[in-house]
Amino acid sequence: MLKAKDIMTKDVISISPDLEVTQAAQILLQHGINGLPVVKGTKLVGILCQSDLIAQQKKLPMPSLFTLLDGIIPLGSTKNFEKALRKMAATTVADAMTSKPVTVGPETELQDIATLMLDKNFHTIPVVDHEELIGIIGKEDVLKTIVSGR
Repeated sequence: MLKAKDIMTKDVISISPDLEVTQAAQILLQHGINGLPVVKGTKLVGILCQSDLIAQQKKLPMPSLFTLLDGIIPLGSTKNFEKALRKMAATTVADAMTSKPVTVGPETELQDIATLMLDKNFHTIPVVDHEELIGIIGKEDVLKTIVSGR
């Protein structure tokens, strides 16, 4: 059975959390990739995907509010509103990235990776070993296994 270490891309293009989002978008477009691991040194701290940057162009989801005795009371949590606002106003990768991304280890089997990609709608999954980024798997890497007959 194929494992992450067998299909991952080892020469990973990664970015720093303090990089400007416009520069990160250029890297995504230039290399024709969907996601970039965000690292400090060799430690994975997040992932920036095209969807994280596209979020800057969406409508701001306004939280439901009601007034009582001249006070404004939110209905539900304002946490999602604050998160959306932070992503929309992001100027650096740290502001736009997904922190604590889902990762796999080098021994994760291909069928588990494919299941994760389909169930969670992930296009890019970092491969880590002891918090250190060692590779990345995109949907294209999984498709290559079909073509090669592995």
